[in-house]
Amino acid sequence: MTGPTQEAVLAALGRVQEPELHRDLVSLGMIKDLRIEDGRVGFVIELTTPACPLRDRIEREARQAVAGLPGVSQVDVSLTSNVPMDGRPRGLIQRPIRNAVAIASGKGGVGKTTVAVNVAVVLARSGARVGLLDADIYGPNVPTMLGLTGMPQPRDGKLVPAEAYGLRVISMGFLVPRGQPLIWRGPMLHSAIRQFIGDVDWGELDYLVVDLPPGTGDAQLSLSQSMPLSGGVIVTLPQEVSLEDARRGLEMFRTMDVPVLGVIENMSYLELPDGTRLDVFGQGGGERLAKDAGVPFIGSVPMDPNVRVGGDGGVPVVVGHPESASARALVSIAEDLAAKLSVRALTQGNVVPISMID
Repeated sequence: MTGPTQEAVLAALGRVQEPELHRDLVSLGMIKDLRIEDGRVGFVIELTTPACPLRDRIEREARQAVAGLPGVSQVDVSLTSNVPMDGRPRGLIQRPIRNAVAIASGKGGVGKTTVAVNVAVVLARSGARVGLLDADIYGPNVPTMLGLTGMPQPRDGKLVPAEAYGLRVISMGFLVPRGQPLIWRGPMLHSAIRQFIGDVDWGELDYLVVDLPPGTGDAQLSLSQSMPLSGGVIVTLPQEVSLEDARRGLEMFRTMDVPVLGVIENMSYLELPDGTRLDVFGQGGGERLAKDAGVPFIGSVPMDPNVRVGGDGGVPVVVGHPESASARALVSIAEDLAAKLSVRALTQGNVVPISMID
């Protein structure tokens, strides 16, 4: 029996849909390096993010589609990725940052920085090139959560990010003595944020995760003026007081023309030793906020002492306790955000072809 033709293989793969983009793998240009020899078929599927939450499903369906062709004795599939750029110009930055996402909250104490750090670590550990910008100028906690105490010396007139868990990290916490308050007016804060964006040797990044300070003030405005964002995410607790402030943060993004990617509910519940759940801060507030605002509800993260221990000790929970419910929730949230960013980049009509920026 003769092996399948290239046309037959591509036709079979043309019936496999990318679940998020709702188009087939062939028309999306995701099939690379197709090889056919004596009934053995091999090809590469180029995903739009290494953190693709549906990678196993895509590989399985592609393999099954080709294996069902007459004359196929073996199917070899490998996965790679190429993150699309959102097409937004970032004039302060010399090398491409393909996507920039801000993590925000209306008020402090809701775990926004915890979410930002763990999401960034998940993306980096998936294989993406990730930067983490700690824009919480007045309360820079990112270095503590990552176990960092300083950053390298400047090089060629540029700040050099510190590195931890595959991340490139910039924070005011590296530049100010521990415990010293910053008593700055708006213009000084604006200048610092611009420096963190334009005067840092970030290199090329697939994702820049920005940890915003709580509230809706100067830092948020300065960031939006200095660097167009691919999207913003709101972190809230389930309780009504937190939701009121989160709504303000969400509307802030809309006022600044930043696409709202969705809402994350942190500290959703506490699981007791007998398996029951205690709703410490109420129930379902994040979902209600997302529904009322007409944006996606990305997910909820349960309360977990290991999150606090990891944050204090410089070992994020997705690294220190990857099998915990909180870590699994944060991995799912990071993968969901990566998928949403790819979908936006490829469907908004302003995507820049990767070949133009490689």
